[in-house]
Amino acid sequence: MSTQTEPKKRTVTPFRYDIVGSFLRPQALKEARLKFKNSEITAEQLKEVENDEIVKLVQKQKEVGLQAVTDGEFRRSWWHLDFFWGFDGVERTIIDQGYQFNGAESRPETARLTGKISYSSHPFVSHYEFLKGAAGEDVVARQSIPAAAQFLFELDRVENKESTNELYPNREELISDIAKAYKASILAFYAAGCRSIQIDDCTWGALCDEQFIAFMNQVGVNVAEYANELAKLNEEVVSGLPEDLVVTTHVCRGNYVSTYAGVGGGYEPIAQTLLNINNYSGYYLEFDTERAGDFKPLRFLKDNQQVVLGLFSSKFGELESKEDILKRIEEAKQYVDLNRICLSPQCGFASTEEGNHLTEEQQWRKLAYIKEIAEEIWN
Repeated sequence: MSTQTEPKKRTVTPFRYDIVGSFLRPQALKEARLKFKNSEITAEQLKEVENDEIVKLVQKQKEVGLQAVTDGEFRRSWWHLDFFWGFDGVERTIIDQGYQFNGAESRPETARLTGKISYSSHPFVSHYEFLKGAAGEDVVARQSIPAAAQFLFELDRVENKESTNELYPNREELISDIAKAYKASILAFYAAGCRSIQIDDCTWGALCDEQFIAFMNQVGVNVAEYANELAKLNEEVVSGLPEDLVVTTHVCRGNYVSTYAGVGGGYEPIAQTLLNINNYSGYYLEFDTERAGDFKPLRFLKDNQQVVLGLFSSKFGELESKEDILKRIEEAKQYVDLNRICLSPQCGFASTEEGNHLTEEQQWRKLAYIKEIAEEIWN
């Protein structure tokens, strides 16, 4: 059980009231992307629209009081695939079926290997440089990227397994090349001025999902061994980085057009493995519904780590009951000190360009509400 201390403000990420990173795409951006797809505007013209909308977004984040800002993932179609496509040896591929969600199916795209994985450059680095300039010096410009474990997870998909195995008959070499490419990209962000990296990771949401665990057992995969492999890969990527680079991770349980993935299950099956990864300063964990289970797994957090409780849903615009939120924080305090707790939505508002089913006004109102509750607790 946790021993409580007096509430304190935070001066580094994660902050007491925070975000996961993606925002609803404004209409002007949606129209520009469609025009580009139809060859009605050039890539440079699309970039100009993206730049304009990102500047507006950064200003709006500042107005709502956020201390760490992102570019909303406005230049991406997916939260993860666009990043994978930026590595050498990887291509965008259309497949027969998209990701399956509760009552929805995503676009059928994936990242497939065409050669050995390596890093020579990445378009996201210049994207970050623009964000850094737009953010100025009064807020933290945060870069979000999908986890290395998520990349391996994608390459392990049934649709990609043949090409992955053909290019990498030695799995250790595959994992080593992923780690090297990832570390090189993170150091490139650092050289561009980034001091806050958020690593988004759906693999852990899957590995504690009862339906997925049953599937893995059925096909003969040892879930515990696979979890250890993913944790080891993630830890290798974030080891030996500059000391002033804050690295956090967000665990997602599916976030596509306001739906979720799997049937759910608490963090307990993977908590010790997940929360034992070294060099993460904080974990953004989803706790917005009963699908995530109770807070007991938080007992495995290290003393120097924060947990950002995703108690607010980014899937709908209605505001949660303040009474319920405060009650749940009291429950979490049984396992982790109040000063190691922060608050955020459970995920971004638009993990893909389609976005969740709420309005931009509701999106901003929810963030203002989180700030209001956090200031009530920690001021």
